[in-house]
Amino acid sequence: RHLPVHPLWQSPLTIPGGTRQSPINIQWRDSVYDPFLKPLKISYDPTTCLHIWNNGYSFLVEFDDSTDRSIIDGGPLENQYRLKQFHFHWGAINDWGSEHTVDCKFYPAELHLVHWNAVVYPTFEEAVMEGNGLAVIGVFLKLGAHHEGLQTLVDALPAVKHKDTVIEFDVFDPSCLIPSCPDYWTYAGSLTTPPLTESVTWIIKKQPIEVDENQLEAFRMLLFTSDGEEEKRMVDNFRPLQPLMNRTVRSSFQ
Repeated sequence: RHLPVHPLWQSPLTIPGGTRQSPINIQWRDSVYDPFLKPLKISYDPTTCLHIWNNGYSFLVEFDDSTDRSIIDGGPLENQYRLKQFHFHWGAINDWGSEHTVDCKFYPAELHLVHWNAVVYPTFEEAVMEGNGLAVIGVFLKLGAHHEGLQTLVDALPAVKHKDTVIEFDVFDPSCLIPSCPDYWTYAGSLTTPPLTESVTWIIKKQPIEVDENQLEAFRMLLFTSDGEEEKRMVDNFRPLQPLMNRTVRSSFQ
């Protein structure tokens, strides 16, 4: 099945000689249980939330990352990492939308919480360029029950319908979007949007969160286009799957 490809990824954008590009298909049976993987520790301060920004390919919820108030550590990580932003990828319909797949199965959407290694690097921009600079938690969204925590975000989305709009969004705890089950897969990968740098330790949660049809539909009402331009609905904003190459996907569970 040929899925739609957004213009952001249509040009020959594979990194020349890239060996750890993302996203990938996670083959459950090929993932290797690693008993030394620690539980992931997540500690977010809701008051570090700043604003929501429609950047023309998703909406970003951005955080104050000048101090260690919203951090993760443990899991596969050697250091603690600071939360910079989170965003979603989704499809025009529920049959696809996630960037990662599990045994070739797509979810209708995927959440990415982007963190950077402030112990080793002075700025986010520098961390983006380095092999251990970023840690991204990926959470699958599946169709099901209404998600109370997500709804505050959904209610704010009409205000950032157009590209380049920003609104204040000053108290939000993204840990409400992380499933309670501690199980995850982890692998060495890349950003899935330009500059596609191979700087990401991916932590993909096994358990999805449930959201309802109306909440997904609210994502699809956003626009790729600025006010005054011909409207293009923000859908199918995911990067195609990339080859695994010689990588191993480790799991924290048997």
